[in-house]
Parts: sequence; structure tokens; C-alpha cells
Amino acid sequence: MNIPSNFWKILIGAVGALTIFLVVVSIKEIKSIGYIGKDSPVYNTISVNGKGEVVSIPDVATFSFGVTETAKTVAEAQAQATNKTNAALKAVKDAGVAEKDIKTTSYSINPHYDYQDSVCTTGYCKPGKSVLTGYDVSQSVEIKIRDLSKAGAIFTSIGALDVQDVNGLSFSIDDIEKVKAEARSKAITDAKTKAKELAKQLEVRIIKITSFYDSTDQPMYYGRGEGMVSDVMSIKSSAPMPPQIPVGEDKVTSNVTITYEIK
Repeated sequence: MNIPSNFWKILIGAVGALTIFLVVVSIKEIKSIGYIGKDSPVYNTISVNGKGEVVSIPDVATFSFGVTETAKTVAEAQAQATNKTNAALKAVKDAGVAEKDIKTTSYSINPHYDYQDSVCTTGYCKPGKSVLTGYDVSQSVEIKIRDLSKAGAIFTSIGALDVQDVNGLSFSIDDIEKVKAEARSKAITDAKTKAKELAKQLEVRIIKITSFYDSTDQPMYYGRGEGMVSDVMSIKSSAPMPPQIPVGEDKVTSNVTITYEIK
């Protein structure tokens, strides 16, 4: 029986490849014998904590107002709600609030039901029932004020427009990530200083950072509440003079932990 010559070439190639594979596997197994019973390599390390704080004065104020109107038809309820909302928005814009700082957060249309009792006859009273009497249209708007000197006046002007729901002012830092980054930078510098001092005391040399952990807190508000207005009723019952609204300050704290390999 004649065997093609290329058969022997393929067979020799396959045997050669298998031989190389077995040799490589054998070498790896032989090397691993030296590590049997031994622990993983242990590096000497030190860990230090760093803390950084940044105190910043809030530069924006935020509040929201809502309008809810009820009418027999959706169109009527929408018209009434739109008129009140537009009047409030005009007052806000006239005070210098930019269009980008005015945002509708919700808009809804829902059926309005009234519960009606049934007439009792011959000592028997039928159960009452809910009857569709109209529709509720609600819109909520969030306002951001960048000129804090106008916050009290704007807040008062909204309350004077017969808006049903005005939520109290809150103060914050517009670019809070920048403040967090500054606090983190101070914390890292603090940790590095401690690491150098500790290494000097231990008479060791710092090689590299092996791990880093950052815990940056949310801003903590430090302010006084005197003069702040929290609801519409207090706005309407007060004099036209805008309320005094202390801004206070925010403190951002960053805590970091850095672990160094030492030698």
C-alpha cells in the first residue's frame, strides 16, 4: 500500500508540536515544585491616613413651586394652571433668573373624583360612590438663583402670586466636584507628609503605592436659620419686605488612606 508523502510530513509536524507542548508543560510543573508549601510573597507595607477640609460659601440657592388647578375639562384646568405658572415664571425671569436655571420637574393630568353619599330610603342606605367631577392639572418648577442677594425677594414674589405650593430655599455649591477635588488634594498631601515622616522614623525607604482609598464627605451645611421662610403661609402673612435669608457656609471633608510598600 502506497502512503502519500505529504502524510508523513503532516504526521511529523503533529508529533513535533505535541512534543514542544509537553516540554513546556513539564518545565512549568518543575518550576512550581519549588513553591510547594511556601506562602505567597509578602511585602512590607505601611498605611497612613490623610485629612483635608475646604470651607466654601454656597453660591446658588434652589427652591421649587407647584401649581394645581381643577376644572370640569382638561382644557380649562390646563388654562388655569398655565396662567398661574406663567405669571410666576415671568416674576422669576424679571428678577434676572436665566432660562437655563428654570426647569419643569413634573407635569401631570389626573381625573378628579368626589365621593357622594347615596340617599337613604325606607331605612336602607345604598353605598356611596366616587363620581368624576373634573380634572386636576399640576405642574412643578425648580428655580436656581445665582444672585443670592435676590433670593429673598424672588421667594416672596412667588408666594404673592397665589401659588399653592412653594418649597423652602436650600443653598449649595454649584461646582461641588471642584471643592471635593481641592479637599482630596489636601488630604493626599497630608498623607504623603505623614508617610515620609513615618518612613524616616522607621528607617525604611518608600518604594511605591500599593493601594488608595478615598472617602470624601458630602458638604455639611453650617448656617443659621433665622429669617428663613419655609412655606407659603408665612410669605403671605408677612409684610412685603423680603425676608433675611442667611447663606452660611459648607464644609467638605476628604479622608484618604494610602498604603505604601517599604524596603
